[in-house]
Parts: sequence; C-alpha cells; structure tokens
Amino acid sequence: MTTSPFTVDVAWLHERLNDPSLSIVSSKGLLPTLNGDETLPFDEQHIPGSVYFDIDEIADPDAPLPHTLSSPEIFVDAVGKMGISDQDTIVVYEGADLVFAARVWWNFRIMGAKNVFILNGGFREWLNAGLPVESGTPTPSPKTFTPKYNPAPAIFFDAMSAIVDKGEIQIADARARGRFSGEEQEPRDGMRSGHMPGAKSVPFTELLKNGKLGPVEQLLGVYKKAGIDLNKPIVTSCGSGVTAAILILALETIGHKDAMLYDGSWTEWGGREDTKIITGE
Repeated sequence: MTTSPFTVDVAWLHERLNDPSLSIVSSKGLLPTLNGDETLPFDEQHIPGSVYFDIDEIADPDAPLPHTLSSPEIFVDAVGKMGISDQDTIVVYEGADLVFAARVWWNFRIMGAKNVFILNGGFREWLNAGLPVESGTPTPSPKTFTPKYNPAPAIFFDAMSAIVDKGEIQIADARARGRFSGEEQEPRDGMRSGHMPGAKSVPFTELLKNGKLGPVEQLLGVYKKAGIDLNKPIVTSCGSGVTAAILILALETIGHKDAMLYDGSWTEWGGREDTKIITGE
C-alpha cells in the first residue's frame, strides 16, 4: 500500500511535539471523544500545542458564500496570531477523516506554505493510540507568516463559466452521486440540484478508506472509473469548496500537478439562476 507524501501518522507527530518549528492545527471545532459517540469542543480536548483554524472566520468577510478563500492580508494576520510561520512544518488534523483538514491544507498551500501535512486518521487515531491530550485555550507566541500567494489553483465564477462554456478542461465533482444527478435535494434550501455541463462524478468518499486517504491504487482506480484523463488539467468542485480539496489531495498524491479548485462550488453555481445545470448521469 502506497501512502500519500502529504500525510503523517500519529507516531511521527508524537515524536515531534516539542519541536519549536512544528505547528499543529485543528481544522474542526468539535473533536471526538474516545467512546466515539460524543464530541467535545476544541478547548476541552485537543492535541497538545495545537491551535484551531476556523475556515468560516479566516475567509473573505465580504463574500456571500461560506468560507471563501481570504485575502493574503487576512490570512497572514490570523495565522501569525496563531503562532504559525510559513517556514514551520504544519500538521492539520480533524476528528476522524479529511473533510475540513484537506481544505485547511489547501488554504495554507495557496498562501505559500511549503511543508503542510495532514494527520492520517485524525484525532480519533490519536486517541486510539493512547497519546496525550490537553485542554484550555491556547496562547501561542505570535510569528510572522510571509505569504507567497499563488491564486492560480483557485477558480472563481467568471473563470468557471468560461471553463464550462469551452468544455476544454475537465471538471471533477466531489458530491454524492445523487446530488450530482439531481435525484437528491441539495442540503441548502432553495438550491437547484444537478451538475455543471461536462462535469464528472468523483464522490470524495470513494477516495477514502477507513477515514483516511486511500492507497494510490485506489485513487487511480476512482479517477479511471470516472473517465478522468490524468494527463490533462482538472478543476474540482463540491458543495462549498471543502471536499473538493480532498480531490486535490488525491490528485497530487498520484502525481497530477495541474489541478484547480472552484472556490464557490455548487453553493454558487447551483444558487444562481443564470447558470447551466444538467441532471442525470
């Protein structure tokens, strides 16, 4: 089984807890307890030394859409106060899967951080291994995050409209197949269901195995089944730009270097009246 170069395991992280160049970032405000049936707020139980990255707070405050990519100025101010430098080794984790962790991983990389990883198995794996936890509100010493902002991997509405109209760039949709086909309602009220013309269904859940990113062989099989050509550019989309980052993570894991993420995703496309929507497979 081949693992991703963008993930680390709990033993690796535990060995480095006291490394001053390490930043540990929780991407979810509620984390599981050991019994699996409950969750506790981040302040009540988290990996020692970690801070909380709120994707809805570190976002564009003027955007009508949820957790839209922030400006570099907003981002560096927030993460600098969290004690994170662009030179740090950054490890992102959440409860037991990759949903929010992949989005935070993507955000850091857009802003120029080079050494960003996801904790394989998340906080659940940490608890299962019997590793230490702490409580309380972190008070990190501020650091300077110097951005090297690269907006190219982020696609916004006008560019996405042009991609759909031209039909030359592949679109991979991370939502469940029923939402993609229009057979299931979208979770947000008043939103049309279906998919963009030319899009192909790549449910993010098919890229996971026991809450972790699947092996390379599995990832390759999912994209092949979906009819995605891995030698050509790809734009990923989902409900609101979060699970689309899992598709990016999987693509980079298998060596694809030309993947972009539609930030507004279906919340924007399906929420408008002037966009083309297809139903069915």
